[in-house]
Amino acid sequence: MTDGQLLAAYRTMCRIRAFELRLNELFLQGIVPGTTHLCVGQEACAVGVNMALTADDMVFSNHRGHGHLLGRGGDPARMLAEIFGHPHGYSGGRGGSQHMAVKELNFMGTHGITAGTIPLAVGAALNRKIHRQPGVAVVFFGEGAIGEGIFHESLNMAAIWKLPVLFVCENNQYAMSTRHGDISPVGNAADRAAAYAMTCRIVDGNDVVAVHETAAAARAAAAAAEGPVFIELQTYRISGHSRGDECPYRSREEEAQWAERDPIVRLRQRLAAAGLWTDAADTALETQLAAELAEAEESARQS
Repeated sequence: MTDGQLLAAYRTMCRIRAFELRLNELFLQGIVPGTTHLCVGQEACAVGVNMALTADDMVFSNHRGHGHLLGRGGDPARMLAEIFGHPHGYSGGRGGSQHMAVKELNFMGTHGITAGTIPLAVGAALNRKIHRQPGVAVVFFGEGAIGEGIFHESLNMAAIWKLPVLFVCENNQYAMSTRHGDISPVGNAADRAAAYAMTCRIVDGNDVVAVHETAAAARAAAAAAEGPVFIELQTYRISGHSRGDECPYRSREEEAQWAERDPIVRLRQRLAAAGLWTDAADTALETQLAAELAEAEESARQS
């Protein structure tokens, strides 16, 4: 990644973090009804992958999808409007936190059903191949999705037909409140995909450079008709599974260990060491993002 790309990645990751933290406050205060699923701690996954894609690629998300849309270039104001039920929202205020689709960005939607978008991505890739259209299908999902039957059916179909699909598993260690190791005899999610004879990569999901480089290579391979690629991004969900989850199922020591690998902190340190970032620049960015969110929130509240 170039210096410019690193700076852009950092700004977007900070925008995602600020958006999610404020959204959590709004839900906890009861200002917005229902529930929401945040990606705090997983920002490098969304940004690293999206920066490796082209405008022709189709992105499919999941229930934890705000970061994916922001990483694709989504407008925080329209996203917040959607969550408030504002008609200016991406789905006319009807979809809320879990159901946003943006046709002009080729962002095919977030989804409330575990593994629900995996077969949709395979279908889109099949359509691309039949009609010889440019672009690949990229689908984000958590490690909990690998226990669903449709996951295996979709990977098998994508493999035998060599479809241009990029399967991106964000392994954040927990499916709701259950540790991955407690429900799977296979250590890595990528080991499941290897059974379908597709290229698999396991990457530090908290290192945006590693994520970007791996995704770029995988995207190139899929676009060149070499078949689907499976990427497992090993990361950690700093926030709870959903609104109000205090995470009693994991230790504070574990959380502290992963906090030391916070993707935003790591990238900030890298930029500072290269002379590309300062404390003053960080303060200015925080001020900018706070003002951006405050303006979006005021507009949404007035609906």
